[in-house]
Amino acid sequence: MAKIKKILVANRGEISLRIMRTAREMGIATVAVYSEADRLSPHVLFADEAVCLGPPPSAKSYLLGDKIIAVCVELGVDAIHPGYGFLSENADFARKVQEAGLIFIGPSPEAIEVMGSKLAAKQAVAKYDIPLVPGTEEAISDIPVAKTRAAEIGYPILIKASAGGGGKGMRVVENEAEFEEQMQRAVSEAQSSFGDSAVFIEKYISSPRHIEIQVLGDQQGNILYLFERECSIQRRHQKVIEEAPSAVVSPEMRKAMGEAAVGVAKACDYYGAGTVEFIVDGELNFFFLEMNTRLQVEHPVTEMIIGKDLVREQILIAEGKPLSFTQDDLKINGHSLEVRVYAEDPKNNFLPDIGKLETYKRPQGAGIRVDDGFEEGMDIPIYYDPMIAKLITHAEDRQSAIEKMVRAIEDYKIVGIQTTLDFCKFAITHDAFVSGDFDTKFVENYFSPSVLEQEFSESELELLSALAVEFFTKNKPSGLLKSESISNKESAWRNRLQ
Repeated sequence: MAKIKKILVANRGEISLRIMRTAREMGIATVAVYSEADRLSPHVLFADEAVCLGPPPSAKSYLLGDKIIAVCVELGVDAIHPGYGFLSENADFARKVQEAGLIFIGPSPEAIEVMGSKLAAKQAVAKYDIPLVPGTEEAISDIPVAKTRAAEIGYPILIKASAGGGGKGMRVVENEAEFEEQMQRAVSEAQSSFGDSAVFIEKYISSPRHIEIQVLGDQQGNILYLFERECSIQRRHQKVIEEAPSAVVSPEMRKAMGEAAVGVAKACDYYGAGTVEFIVDGELNFFFLEMNTRLQVEHPVTEMIIGKDLVREQILIAEGKPLSFTQDDLKINGHSLEVRVYAEDPKNNFLPDIGKLETYKRPQGAGIRVDDGFEEGMDIPIYYDPMIAKLITHAEDRQSAIEKMVRAIEDYKIVGIQTTLDFCKFAITHDAFVSGDFDTKFVENYFSPSVLEQEFSESELELLSALAVEFFTKNKPSGLLKSESISNKESAWRNRLQ
């Protein structure tokens, strides 16, 4: 078994810092890489060593796999942790890491390759009797043949890029009349986005939930499922609020989904941390969607309910150690929520916002966790994903976790840019979310910019009330002498604001 003594984190921001903290707890030295835009970022300052890769654009910095490997060789690095995004699901990079005599903290290049293609993944898992959405089993390009197959499946159907993600190369087709145009668009977008024009067809499930299972496997062939995460609150097909466990998953469904996820992992001889994603219809039937062969953004909610550090487990697995616990050892402890704090304007179609973090104060308290990569006074760069932080709460039950999250959102002070915090507060306090009766169309069904127009947090109301008291104290008319009258004025001000 290899003992890892130095890790290079081939990433930036909050995930880079989060990985380094675990490495430091394990007595492992760390190396940060950074672009010129991230020179003063916390992950650079936290690491034991740091190397600049180049200019801000990812293609000239964080995607330079060969340069990253050369840095490892020069600095005596044992292993590379890719985090998520960038090179994390690049099979060629993982292979080059291994060929350089380094450890890739993740699955094998072969597993990444199989699960990186939605078609290859469906073919690999077919022998494990895993529920699949009805559709084509291979890429299809002949429009007349595709049209015939779509009619057999039944409209509405979904045309999807095999190599796709994030909603790109995806087209919903409601009827045969619009099929040809949508097919051509999907093929064109797949080619331009992924360099692969392969598309396939499957039945479109109109209002699904997005529920995923965290899996963990060692190099000895042991694979466990670490329960589910509910990820249905999304904008632009990308998650913004996650929770664990799901409000609608029963113990029986959890076991069935978990065992299906283990089957998916076995289909590609998986080891490391991975996530098997399912779509769930209105009758709670679940269907395999894809596997993400890396750590997920939302992994903290799983850590909170099972009491395990997934990065630590990744490192131990990469060293060749077997899992130190069994499926029976895993229990769900309470409930956890995560909201992604993006530099986006929910009132303007969630468009990214850039600027300086003039004020940046994190919420604190028991059961509150903030994974971030910024400090007050820093600029939000335009070159990367606009996520500032992940705000996570944990409590004994779902309602308590929601209440704690509301308080944490109100205590999170960010001035200088627009963020998704107000939207997240709106979403988690909406009746549909509180009841658990929601799906991936939550934003479409319930959200409009107007709902955020006159929202005041408790802390804002307290501040305004204090200002009102000060105002009336300094400017009180001749007849206003009693503190009771001031209190009444304060109450009226507060009521008007609410």
